[in-house]
Amino acid sequence: MISSITGFIAAIALAILAYKGFTTISNSGSEIVDPHRNVGRAIIISITICVIIYFLVAIAVANNLSISEIISAKDYALAQASKPIFGNYGLWFTVGLAIIATISGVIASVFAVSRILAMLTEMKLVPHSYFGMPGDIQKHTLVYTVVIAIFFTIFFDLSRIASLGAIFYLIMDITIHWGVFRHLRKEIKANAIILLTAIILDVVILTVFLIVKAEQDFIVIYAALLAILFIVVGEKIFLKNFRNEIE
Repeated sequence: MISSITGFIAAIALAILAYKGFTTISNSGSEIVDPHRNVGRAIIISITICVIIYFLVAIAVANNLSISEIISAKDYALAQASKPIFGNYGLWFTVGLAIIATISGVIASVFAVSRILAMLTEMKLVPHSYFGMPGDIQKHTLVYTVVIAIFFTIFFDLSRIASLGAIFYLIMDITIHWGVFRHLRKEIKANAIILLTAIILDVVILTVFLIVKAEQDFIVIYAALLAILFIVVGEKIFLKNFRNEIE
């Protein structure tokens, strides 16, 4: 059985995905005026707006639906919460907004990921193949990103995709913070306490989330392990061959 505390901590892993959109801002840093000042400011403003909106949504849902109804509605709780007040019009209006929000979120994520892949490709850190496609590298990575997204959409439902996203994001976050702590902390004058605190919190949340998923849906853990193994082994082989070519 999963305790309330364990369930709450595990839920934080999924909640993190709701706020990770701010990374798109940092990915667009080269296109922002005065990025040293405005990137941080934009991140703070965007997170603040998200907190307010999510808080209001939570209040609206909690005031119109019982806990059992929220659990039953799952991904459509907000739409169901609007129905008692606005009827079917509110239901369909909420669904329409959700579709627009989802599409915009997907576009933003695809854009951000394709930019990162293009950057890593130019740095010779990931393999790249044109596959006969015209255009520059970022257009190719955009296609790769969409194809991978379609693959996950076909073989996994929304719950599993969200779970995989949470696992990958937390592992990525831990890796980046550790890399900054080990190699760039002095150069960029990063606060060691903040970095280590972030790593510890990420590890705790990830561990609890994996424990919960091991009880509820082990397929998610298998899929995550296979994907991580594929990435790690593939990167090692690529980097080894690339170094040999240089030498």
